[in-house]
Amino acid sequence: MGLTERTDEEVAALVQRGDVEAFGTLVGRYEEKMLRYARRFLLESDDAKDLVQDVFIKAYTNIRGFDATRRFSPWLYRIAHNEFINALKKRRGRETVSLFYFDIFLPHPMAEETADSGANRAEVRRLIGSSLDKLGPKYREPLVLYYFQDMSYQEIAEILQVPTSTVGVRLRRGRALLKNIVEPLPQP
Repeated sequence: MGLTERTDEEVAALVQRGDVEAFGTLVGRYEEKMLRYARRFLLESDDAKDLVQDVFIKAYTNIRGFDATRRFSPWLYRIAHNEFINALKKRRGRETVSLFYFDIFLPHPMAEETADSGANRAEVRRLIGSSLDKLGPKYREPLVLYYFQDMSYQEIAEILQVPTSTVGVRLRRGRALLKNIVEPLPQP
């Protein structure tokens, strides 16, 4: 079986066993996704390529710590999340990005939304794309992961290391903030 037919987890297991070239398969599968994630989350794409390269270097360096019985993508996105948060901190100098949020400890009881219609999802994607720079990382990142990376609540929860219910809360609040940002002015 060739590398292209193998799952991410199988390829990662090969890398863990010393197949250095197999890591290139993972890079090929995720490089564009990571670049999109970086550009949308960081809002400035000047250093996106460098940061994505750093993500892959860290992933390769730490691949032995990856549990091949779990999914590879949340593990990789968690590395990216940490790199991007660190980049935001450096950009802001001594001003810190708070990683402590009260809604982690007081999560909303609704963990998942009932259903998003395709049209609604497309409209929200359009609004998000045009207004991301007006949202803080706390709400911007879950929206990017959900609407642009097509991740599930569970995958986002693993990446952000928050309860699934918190993901739902942040997505709802992020959409509400976006709605307020893009709400058209009343026509005379």
